[in-house]
Amino acid sequence: MSPEELEQRFAGIEERLSRMEGRIARSAGAPPPRPAAAPPRGPSQQPGAAHNVSSKAEVKAVIEEARRAGAVVVKPPEDTFWGGYSGYFQDPDGHLWEVAWNPHWVMPD
Repeated sequence: MSPEELEQRFAGIEERLSRMEGRIARSAGAPPPRPAAAPPRGPSQQPGAAHNVSSKAEVKAVIEEARRAGAVVVKPPEDTFWGGYSGYFQDPDGHLWEVAWNPHWVMPD
């Protein structure tokens, strides 16, 4: 699948997920999720790739490594409504990445 096809397929997913997180948080009495730390730039505003890791510490380490390599941290790592931990960065070519830890998944060694 080409990057353009992926972008079309996932157009609006970040906005829909944000609205869903807000509805779930409000129904649980929690404050709505924070907006992105920096506006996305480049060819895509939707996550083009996800990198799953085995711990919260690893999420922080990958996001920090990407920042040092020139990426823009769009959403710093934080606890998610579904019990995980994730953050987003945009690489120098403009691709948006999610780095996530899911306590319900067992990562292979």
